[in-house]
Amino acid sequence: MHRAVFLRHGHSRWNLEDRFTGWSDVDLSTRGVQEALEAGRLLRAAGMRFDRGFTSVLKRAIKTLWIVQDALDQMWLPVERDWRLNERHYGALQGLYKSDIQEHYGDEQLHRWRRGFVDSPPPLKPRDTRHPRRDARYRHLPAEMLPHAESLADAMRRVTACWEEAIVPRIRRGERVLVVAHHNTFRVLIKHLEGLSDAEVMDLSVPTGVPLVYEFDAGMRVVERRWLGDPEQVRVRIEEAGRRIPA
Repeated sequence: MHRAVFLRHGHSRWNLEDRFTGWSDVDLSTRGVQEALEAGRLLRAAGMRFDRGFTSVLKRAIKTLWIVQDALDQMWLPVERDWRLNERHYGALQGLYKSDIQEHYGDEQLHRWRRGFVDSPPPLKPRDTRHPRRDARYRHLPAEMLPHAESLADAMRRVTACWEEAIVPRIRRGERVLVVAHHNTFRVLIKHLEGLSDAEVMDLSVPTGVPLVYEFDAGMRVVERRWLGDPEQVRVRIEEAGRRIPA
C-alpha cells in the first residue's frame, strides 16, 4: 500500500480580500498561519511521518510546508519545489476583486472562469509587469512554456506531468510524500486520480489547510481518500472553498 498526503496552503491575504491570485506571490494571512499550524497538529496526531515534501514556487505554499515541517519536527525533510505545482494562472484577472469581475461580466462568466474546465481568462500581454517572463524564478524556462493565462485543462497538463514524472516514482519507491500546493493544483490532481468528468470537477472544492490522505494500491490506483480533522469543520471549510458568489 502506498500513501500521499495533499495539503492546500493556508488562507492567503488575497483569499481574505477575495481577489484572483493565480501565480501572484501572495503571503499567508494570520488565519492561514493558524491553519498551517493546525494541519501540522493533525498530521502529528495521526502519526504521519514523511520522507519527502513537494511544493510550488509560491510563498504561500512554501511557508505552509515550513510550518507543517516544524510542527512535525521534520525541518530536515528534503523538499522539491516545482513550478508545475503552481496555482492555475488567471491571466489578466490576477489581482482583481472577484466582486468587480462579477459586476462587470456577470455571475455566469465569473463562475466559468473560476470553475469551468476549458474556459480561459483574458490573457496577460507580454509586456505586463505581472507576466511570469519578468519573474526571476522562471528564468530557466523557455518563454513559450510560460502561460499568458490558463484554463483548468491547461493547468492539468503541467500538474499531472509533475505528478507522473516527479512524485509517483518517489511513492513507488516507498517514500512517504507530502504535497503542499494550491486549490486548482489539487482539483486537477483529484480529477486525474479519480477519473472525474469535466462537469464533476466544476463542483469539486479543496479547503485551505485541511490534510487530504490518499491510499494507493501497488498499481497506484486509489484505494481510499479521507480528510483529517473534525468532519463537520471539514464540511464547512469545503463549502466555504466552493462558494459560487463572492461574499
